[in-house]
Amino acid sequence: MAKRDFYEVLGVNRSASAEEIKKAYRKKAKELHPDRNSDNPNAEAQFKEANEAYDALKDPDRKAAYDRFGHAAFDGSMGGGGGHPGAAGARGFGGNGDFASAFSDVFEDLFGDFVGGGRGGARSRASRGSDLRYNLRITLEEAFSGTRKTIRVPRLSQCDACNGTGAEGGAEPVTCPTCSGMGKVRAQQGFFTVERTCPTCGGNGQIVKNPCAACGGAGRVEKESTLSVNIPAGVETGTRIRLSGEGEAGLRGGPAGDLYIFVNVAEHQIFKRDGVTLYCHVPVSMARAALGGEVEVPTIDGGRSRVKVPAGSQSGRQMRLRGKGMPALRGGGHGDMLIELAVETPVNLTARQKELLEEFEKLSAENNPESSGFFDKVKGFWDGMKN
Repeated sequence: MAKRDFYEVLGVNRSASAEEIKKAYRKKAKELHPDRNSDNPNAEAQFKEANEAYDALKDPDRKAAYDRFGHAAFDGSMGGGGGHPGAAGARGFGGNGDFASAFSDVFEDLFGDFVGGGRGGARSRASRGSDLRYNLRITLEEAFSGTRKTIRVPRLSQCDACNGTGAEGGAEPVTCPTCSGMGKVRAQQGFFTVERTCPTCGGNGQIVKNPCAACGGAGRVEKESTLSVNIPAGVETGTRIRLSGEGEAGLRGGPAGDLYIFVNVAEHQIFKRDGVTLYCHVPVSMARAALGGEVEVPTIDGGRSRVKVPAGSQSGRQMRLRGKGMPALRGGGHGDMLIELAVETPVNLTARQKELLEEFEKLSAENNPESSGFFDKVKGFWDGMKN
């Protein structure tokens, strides 16, 4: 079967530029790759056909030979192992060329922009420093009003002796002679070319000839830094504060990472918090709950408020103090404080107190509607079980 015209295979004109040919080939290769066309039995053959066409047209000398002699420039029919002098020694998928080397070139042309920048490109040697986390514990009062904290953070900072280069006297690192700055070396294994991290430079693409004595060539040293952190009012446990550029120094001049402050608000001995709402558990005597009156309660700002207790209050009853809760983190005023009553039963009674309570119990049978209702239900339950 006669071979198709290489320009037709790639879908370009004979006047197409090298960039246009390369762009057309990339599109074809992605469309026809066998891994994407498992249901197309002809995909592998079409993929190889596109590879062969691109391998012939990407090189100016080989393209000129093809334009003049067509497929005969590469199939050996013109004699001399390749015909036209411009095509002598050329590699091809259809002839006796080096398949593995050609496939390596094709792979690099297709994916080179995504792995190391292609042939002759340089890997980025500077890398961003690591982000750091700091757990900061504060009180509920500090969360209410906001505060400023001074913290000490151990981190890798840029070496002042070499300005972060890792070389003595601040000299610039030199290109690695093993990988020529690529950070990777290639080894031929059968039909495939395998890339590995360069053993000389560790993938950096550069080496330091005279390492800095202060940092050992790392360009960074461990230091404890003192930072002042502003804690806004309204923070709660889990709030994250980001300090840009306060993480570890970057490698070989790269940007520094960030420092993240994770806030943990300690439990309070009086108040319980739920978002912007505060709860305060207030015990009241049995007599105060029955007769009514006032109790004085604390507020988170250090003040005091008098709360009226209605007569006949039961345990669990809540009264609201508006605006006495926590501030919203991003504005929007303050929440409320809820006072929850806990009616307290007296203990260690004297004989006289017991006598008075027994007398009170006899006289107050009709004044306890909840108790009466409960025991009526119990009686009905037992009667139902008997029947």
